[in-house]
Amino acid sequence: MPLTTQATPTTYWLEHAWLGTHVEPGVTVDVADGRITAVRTGADTQPPGATALRGLTLPGLANAHSHAFHRALRGTVQVGTGTFWTWREIMYSVADRLTPETYYALARAVYAEMALAGITCVGEFHYLHHAPGGTRYDDPNAMGEALVSAAEDAGIRITLLDTAYLSAGFGAAPNAHQLRFSDGTAERWAERADALKERAHARIGAAIHSVRAVPAGQLGTVADWARERQAPLHVHLSEQTAENDACRDAHGCTPTRLLADHGALGRRTTAVHATHLTTEDIELLGDSRTGVCMCPTTERDLADGIGPAARLQGRGSPLSLGSDSHAVIDLLEEARAMELDERLRTRTRGHWTAAALLRAATADGHAALGWDDAGALETGALADLTTIALDSVRTAGPLPRLAAETAVFAASAADVRHTIVGGRQIVRDGVHTLVPDVPTALAESIAAVRG
Repeated sequence: MPLTTQATPTTYWLEHAWLGTHVEPGVTVDVADGRITAVRTGADTQPPGATALRGLTLPGLANAHSHAFHRALRGTVQVGTGTFWTWREIMYSVADRLTPETYYALARAVYAEMALAGITCVGEFHYLHHAPGGTRYDDPNAMGEALVSAAEDAGIRITLLDTAYLSAGFGAAPNAHQLRFSDGTAERWAERADALKERAHARIGAAIHSVRAVPAGQLGTVADWARERQAPLHVHLSEQTAENDACRDAHGCTPTRLLADHGALGRRTTAVHATHLTTEDIELLGDSRTGVCMCPTTERDLADGIGPAARLQGRGSPLSLGSDSHAVIDLLEEARAMELDERLRTRTRGHWTAAALLRAATADGHAALGWDDAGALETGALADLTTIALDSVRTAGPLPRLAAETAVFAASAADVRHTIVGGRQIVRDGVHTLVPDVPTALAESIAAVRG
């Protein structure tokens, strides 16, 4: 059943609502044609005919960085030891087995898991374009279309970040696994990406996989494609020190400087990870207002390191959050981890308020994905809402006025009670309304691609 907005005007009564600066008790939200038409405070009791959302209601959460097929790696990659590079070999083995049909089934289950976690929009960093060996499907965008359909059928929004991935590293030809990823040149990538069409639930953006995967002379082609369409542009940046070293060897500069020199930074660009940066890198990103998507649960799972998120935001880079490889799918944990990792690194507390962390998980995440009209409980915004229980074993006890702090620092995805997208309830009382048995859908779709 595809995603549709709520056609009939609806009123929701929010027991407690996060209004961006504070928790407000007793708020009614009117919805029509998928948007919020009115927000009223002072409703101490549920009005007749209104649908009650008990707990703390936030704007819908935005998962700004996802690789849906990595969900099949959960548990498998936790065996033994290794590095990012050994993890990557296991990842390739799953990528090799995906077809448009199995990719759709897996992504639909993963996006349903996201809806259960309160995520209303996902940024899918998509580079698995072609058949094994690099042969194009009859529809060259069959894999991307599978993801767009999967998001619709799971009831959430998607920004498909179609990714240029042309090289095994600084001019090296793609390896056998990477032939599925490559269009050969940035020009051919752009021709294929041009055929992707936006829909009510789907927007199209671009991505540079990394400076090692797109030759320097072709970075501008991808950046120009995004700029001409005023579309989001995302890029993996300095996730590993090996990338920085190889970039200096090839170009005599850092990856951030290389992107800057080829016009790839700016307000519509989001750098993902940005873990190993120089002071100049932070200045280049912040001064250009390039956003940064932090993915703490993946960065710690892969032993990448802790990025300079506080310094980046202080210099001017908006922060967003992503679950990336889906070691877990829990945007509340991503928000919490960003603060707690910084505490471990600096041995001081309180780098971000709960309000700032919620903004990264909502408004700034949606903006990074090109949905500037989402991420706030205000008139005119998309009616995307997430309600977190305040009576679970994790959240019971604190005063309601501290519900934002409770959500960020104690709650988990398991505490999400309701998820509403375009005014339509996708998760009701912890149950997905479109995918009735999400665990079985995950288990079956993962088994279909397991070696």
